[in-house]
Amino acid sequence: MAERKVIHLHKDGEDYYFGSVSAIFSVFDKEDIGIGYGALRNYGLNPEHPYSNAKVVIKEGILISAKGERGRKE
Repeated sequence: MAERKVIHLHKDGEDYYFGSVSAIFSVFDKEDIGIGYGALRNYGLNPEHPYSNAKVVIKEGILISAKGERGRKE
């Protein structure tokens, strides 16, 4: 099993998934989500500490996937 961080953003009834906090800001700007990049990084987002305001809910989670063995030879 492989694990990696995923950032879930819920805005206006829609769900978006990102690989990092900085990736959020390639789609949305500060005015769209109500917080800037630096402030969100300083917030300390983690699975037990989501961020929310009147515009968005942002949660950090773990994406679990099967460990790929395709193409590997012994």
